[in-house]
Amino acid sequence: MDKKRNSLLSSFKCAFSGIFSVVKNERNIKIHLLAMLLVIIFGFLLKISTTEWIVCLILFALVIGAELINSGIETTVDLAMPEKHEKAKLAKDVSAGAVLFIAIIAVIIGAIIFAPKIILFIKEIL
Repeated sequence: MDKKRNSLLSSFKCAFSGIFSVVKNERNIKIHLLAMLLVIIFGFLLKISTTEWIVCLILFALVIGAELINSGIETTVDLAMPEKHEKAKLAKDVSAGAVLFIAIIAVIIGAIIFAPKIILFIKEIL
């Protein structure tokens, strides 16, 4: 039992180490985290509903999770193929494209959630 507990603890430690490493070393995840922070701030200021918060949380998980996976794929490709190769580039480009696609959809959904509230807020102060 003790070995399993250490193994579980060790796996959590490794997972957090991976997250912190990506946050420390990758520019794009910092941009995503800043966007997430802004959404949280505006979510509180504009009093989004519980359902809207759930949608935002799911989108945070998708975008940040995709960025973490992308970083893992890029690191693995760089390790396996240190010299330039067309297929290695394709693998990295496709994983980056997946993050971009998810982020674009998240922005569209964010606009659907926030635009009416921002418009209403502006109308109230004018």
